[in-house]
Amino acid sequence: MNPTTSSITQAFSPARGDLLRVGSTRRGFLQTGLAGLAGVSMPGLLQQQALAAAAGQAKRKTNVILFWLSGGPSHIDMWDPKPEAPSEIRGPFGHIPTQVPGIHVCEHLPLTAKIMNKLTLIRSVDSSASDHTPITMQACNPLAKRTNDGRDGGGWPSMGSIASKFRGANAPGIPGYVALADSLGADIWGAGHMGGDYEPVSGKDLAGRLKLSAGLTVDRLGSRRELLEQMDDWKRSVDGNAQIAATDRYTQQAYEVLMTGNAQRAFNLDAETSAMRDRYGRDSIGEKALLARRLVEAGSTFVTVSGAWGYFDHHGDEVKWGGIKKGLTPLLPSVDRTLHAIVTDLEDRGLLDSTLILMMGEFGRSPTINKNNGRDHWPRVMSMVMAGGGMRPGQVIGSTDRTGGEIDSRRVAPGDLAATVFHHLGIEQNSNWIDPQGRPRPIVADAGKVIGELVG
Repeated sequence: MNPTTSSITQAFSPARGDLLRVGSTRRGFLQTGLAGLAGVSMPGLLQQQALAAAAGQAKRKTNVILFWLSGGPSHIDMWDPKPEAPSEIRGPFGHIPTQVPGIHVCEHLPLTAKIMNKLTLIRSVDSSASDHTPITMQACNPLAKRTNDGRDGGGWPSMGSIASKFRGANAPGIPGYVALADSLGADIWGAGHMGGDYEPVSGKDLAGRLKLSAGLTVDRLGSRRELLEQMDDWKRSVDGNAQIAATDRYTQQAYEVLMTGNAQRAFNLDAETSAMRDRYGRDSIGEKALLARRLVEAGSTFVTVSGAWGYFDHHGDEVKWGGIKKGLTPLLPSVDRTLHAIVTDLEDRGLLDSTLILMMGEFGRSPTINKNNGRDHWPRVMSMVMAGGGMRPGQVIGSTDRTGGEIDSRRVAPGDLAATVFHHLGIEQNSNWIDPQGRPRPIVADAGKVIGELVG
């Protein structure tokens, strides 16, 4: 088994015949789970729909899946090959043509090449504000930065948290923003100062807490008296948390989760055929990608997928994840298979136009191979992949210079990505959230604009 993907087989065991059992304690679920279920409640959905109607907007069921390639994927060795450059820049891999004439990718991405007509490569993303964390690029905001002073992010929220606040879920009984990662602290950015109601729900914690308690059935929940008694029992069982027990909103959310069964069904990967699970891959990123598809199908609005913490941090052969050849060679086929599976599966289901797929990391990697056969951090530019969302596919946006070290044409700023994502979700670009001091903060920073090549 590839060491970079072994963790998923431990946490998301495909051999088990029940719900994915990945959460541990009730307290862990509630602290990282129910706190993020604010976007699930029916009152919240009705309020958001009323606001949209007041603004003259019909709420479309749109969603986003963000694949977070933690560690900083090498753009030169994946999506922006430099075949004419010297070997120390070109790297160890060859390149192959794609279905779109003139567009080439790494030789280890043959499935990506086959569906290039459904993808867009952006080779000129300015990640100069980003550090070795998910903060800046998951917020798509250059003001959201790692500071190492206890104030990381400056209070600015992630795109997923903004989606949770301004859109909520597409259906009751399902979280609006779900994070599928082994470590939320390392690979997921949350709501910042926008508030705990909009933090991501941890899929690891949620999945194991979805069954009705012993002797409880949906029919019995239909009785108000039985419902109140069961909810009282449920609240008392939550480690004596008086704040949660006294909050009607949590009762409503728990009721919806239990009554609809949407979340329980979404987390049951055993409902998928063996062929479908093989299509995605029985590894970390593949299992999580399939779960992400099930979640958006059930009604989640924003899902972030991280295969493993730092697995694209290919400094050199002396570190855990290896250098470029040693580290990327076994990893790229998994990413290639997953991207192909999610795009083609969503298309087969008629969901590709409503689902925007993003695949990226925190920054690119240096143009020159170092003495340890790796590449170092390179915030000046990175590449990323987009698909679906009704965007115009089959193109490359932007370019880098001959070494892949600098943006040569069509700079795409983080704010441009945010504006494009919110455009897809139907969130007004000039919307603001209110910080703890009562000041309005824009959801799109740095004068970001929708990427015209995708929607024009």
